[in-house]
Amino acid sequence: MSDKIKVTIDGIPVEVEPGTSILNAARQIGGDIVPPAMCYYSKLEGSGGKCRTCLVKVSKGSEKDPRPMPKLVASCRTTVMDGMEVQNITSPEVIEARKGVVEMLLINHPLDCPICDQAGECHLQDLSYEHGAATTRYEFDRRTFDRVDIGDKIQLHMNRCILCYRCVFTADQITNNRVHGVLGRGDHAEISTYIEKAIDNDFSGNVIDVCPVGALTDKTFRFKNRVWFTKPVEAHRDCPTCSGKVTLWYKGEEVLRVTARKDVYGEVEEFICNTCRFDKKSTNDWVIEGPRQVSRQSVINSNHYDTLQPLPVIKKNPELMEANKEQFERATKF
Repeated sequence: MSDKIKVTIDGIPVEVEPGTSILNAARQIGGDIVPPAMCYYSKLEGSGGKCRTCLVKVSKGSEKDPRPMPKLVASCRTTVMDGMEVQNITSPEVIEARKGVVEMLLINHPLDCPICDQAGECHLQDLSYEHGAATTRYEFDRRTFDRVDIGDKIQLHMNRCILCYRCVFTADQITNNRVHGVLGRGDHAEISTYIEKAIDNDFSGNVIDVCPVGALTDKTFRFKNRVWFTKPVEAHRDCPTCSGKVTLWYKGEEVLRVTARKDVYGEVEEFICNTCRFDKKSTNDWVIEGPRQVSRQSVINSNHYDTLQPLPVIKKNPELMEANKEQFERATKF
């Protein structure tokens, strides 16, 4: 007999393993009913419960106790029960609460999307577009911090930080030398404490990939290009430190940056080392697999790069050159 339990989310039933969170149960269904998550990260133990963007309404607790939960709950931290019924996008209460959460996240966040390197792949941008208000009720000045260099490759913009703790969990769980964390409480909380020394380990660059906003940015890529003008290509190499599976971001024939591969929820599939991320920016360093598939809703897909073979591959193959002539000429104009 199956030990799975049945839960219904927005009228759609799904069977999941005991101990599954509401958020992960919704992810098994997929689509629009999946609650947004700014702090939860499936690869990081203990993450979640910080941002409250994944709030849902439990209209039926379980078959044994059908009473609804009195308040909205964080779906990333609430375990499903057999017979549970959950409302996400079908609940006006949830939509209104999420709007308030987004307003709270944007209280201190600067409106510098036009110059932010995270623009185009920022989860807060997506969230504010879907649930944000056109105006703010906040009348006080935003909090400001000085920029901090984390070694020579990463820069911290605390002004943009939403305190999701992802970078702290990453440094704590995939390295043995975490020297930073969250100091202070409330409006004075910030990522700090000897953070300049956090570059000492070979996996510190992963804090860039897990950051959902533009608080932690790659200094080697800063202001070089907009993400929607680049061509994401999947590649791999024989790396002794990590899996070596990455995404190369091309402009013409130049590799502007290297990132870890991410799933449909923007989470890293496998963490990569700093050598792959910062030191291997030549096509000759990699085995090209092909263009990376990007959601049609993503602004990155605006250039329709998915019809274009990687430029180095095209140039070495006359047949591909002729077949992709139009796309090649268009791509090399950037």
